[in-house]
Amino acid sequence: MPPAQEVPQTLDAIAKLLTPLKHWVKALTFDNGREFSWHESIAKSLDCETYFANPCYSWERGLNENHNGLLRQFFPKQMALDKVSEKEAFRVTDLMNNRPRKCLGWETPFEVFAQLTGKDYFLNGSVALMG
Repeated sequence: MPPAQEVPQTLDAIAKLLTPLKHWVKALTFDNGREFSWHESIAKSLDCETYFANPCYSWERGLNENHNGLLRQFFPKQMALDKVSEKEAFRVTDLMNNRPRKCLGWETPFEVFAQLTGKDYFLNGSVALMG
């Protein structure tokens, strides 16, 4: 296993966001990007299963694709997301989390998350992209 400093930023972010919630994390599904090559270490640290979607099978990651569409309401498709500031990303995530959803009985993701976990979403920064 390569030294810790070589762990991709993506997996550091996943661990930071999901470790406080690991009791509720059962599985993670990734696409086939190189940034997920450390999936086994994340699975071990979160005690969950990891899966990979088949290439070009976007329906295997339906929730992810739905959230990508919601994000693009705020950031046009031509805009590179790596140019979005952390402050702006949290602002948009907050807006997404406070939007009532039909699939949640017109409750917001924040409300449902708090009901299911007993956790205040402010402790973790965001739940919108957690599914």
